[in-house]
Amino acid sequence: MEKIYIVGLGPGDTNSLTLGAIERLNSGDLNVLRTKIHPTISYLNEKGIPYDTYDNVYEDGENFQKVYDFIVSDLIEKVRKHKVVNYFVPGNPLVAEKTVDILINKGKDINIEIEIIPGMSFIDPILLAVGHDPVNGLKIIDGLNIKGEYVDINSGNIITQVYNSRIASFVKLALSEIYGDEYGIYVINSAGVKGEEKIYNIPLYELDRLEDINYLTSIYIPRVDKISKKIYDMNDLVSIMEWLRGDEGCPWDIQQTHQSIRECVIEEAYEVVNAIDKDDIDNLSEELGDLLLQVVFHSQIAREEGYFNIWDVTSNICNKLILRHPHVFKQKKVEKSDEVVYNWNEIKFKGRNIDGYTDRLKDIPKLPSLMRSFKVQCRAADIGFDWDSIDGAMEKVVEEWNEVLEALNLFKGGDFGKIEEELGDLLFAIVNVCRFLNINPEVALNRTINKFIDRFAYMEERSKELKVDLKEMSLEEMDALWDEAKIHKNK
Repeated sequence: MEKIYIVGLGPGDTNSLTLGAIERLNSGDLNVLRTKIHPTISYLNEKGIPYDTYDNVYEDGENFQKVYDFIVSDLIEKVRKHKVVNYFVPGNPLVAEKTVDILINKGKDINIEIEIIPGMSFIDPILLAVGHDPVNGLKIIDGLNIKGEYVDINSGNIITQVYNSRIASFVKLALSEIYGDEYGIYVINSAGVKGEEKIYNIPLYELDRLEDINYLTSIYIPRVDKISKKIYDMNDLVSIMEWLRGDEGCPWDIQQTHQSIRECVIEEAYEVVNAIDKDDIDNLSEELGDLLLQVVFHSQIAREEGYFNIWDVTSNICNKLILRHPHVFKQKKVEKSDEVVYNWNEIKFKGRNIDGYTDRLKDIPKLPSLMRSFKVQCRAADIGFDWDSIDGAMEKVVEEWNEVLEALNLFKGGDFGKIEEELGDLLFAIVNVCRFLNINPEVALNRTINKFIDRFAYMEERSKELKVDLKEMSLEEMDALWDEAKIHKNK
């Protein structure tokens, strides 16, 4: 049977070569190295051990994934020809070796036997160099594919494959968003190689300024000291909420239920909208945190009652996003954003077993009336029940206004219900105009409310300057201040 031995060369020092690795080197079978850029290669050269390498593939490859795929395909061809192949990789084959991962999975399908001969990984000498005990938490991340969500601030992180300053710059940018530029990190070169190991303890912003970053460079980021650094993640928020609801937590938090805090969700959502309307980015960050707290709060209550937890919440929304974006995750072609929205709604209706068009309108939750009417009109328009242009919507506003005037005349007879109905129709017609102009009526009205408050505040300030109480002024005097406020606030 054809067989590939995958052999670890250790972190770099020739003394770290295992007896198993030396035995395979001297077996007489074909020796293939992922790269000869490794300190132990001097041993092979001294002993006259023949080998091939894939270094030329790295030089010619367009990206790393294509390089990995080529190496695996080539190894399979070689084993078909030579029956037995020794494939050597730096460190331990099962630690941060993408080609090994691909090869193991392919080997199961193509009837090639694969045997792993482990070597000491680069992790051991790095942990020794920085004095980290992995029992306190450790995560290993590929520097070629680093993303913020991969980083765990509650444990130590080792970043591998930081081959050059360009990769170091990418890593620095990703980490600085989490830790900040001044956070202290360790850069380790040639970990475990006697006489060549170098350790730098530097602030994060200096990472890509080091001159000797090379193929044996790794980065270690210590776990965050919450007391001094005050950096927290989602896990911390969940833990804090659990603590507040625990036996030794806060009496007020412990007493809350879904019903008692339901209005907080609406209030915090409006605080977020208000920050957006004011273009107050700093406050937006804070208000989004308050809104996120409501999600975690309700999730903790549900967890205690045995219904669901925060991981169910995140899993549900992730599954929903994947399902409703087939144009992204399943390469279903769409050309315009309108098609995306339409497909989203169609998938949503199908998932909820909504067949009738009326049920689509009834499915809209009890939102504030302006928002709800806007969404109802949008869904009606989706099936073609709509004006051809905004002209029809504007004419409807005039029609409804005239009906309001007519109802006002009838109001002298006491028909309050009729005028309420006609005013509702007028508001609904105005919302339709907003929809044609792609303006959210809720946002538009909130802007007007804020504008009114700002102008009113100006009026009150001016009245104080005039030493006259606003409520003592005539309507004409207040109108004059209002006009003044309009001019002042529009500057």
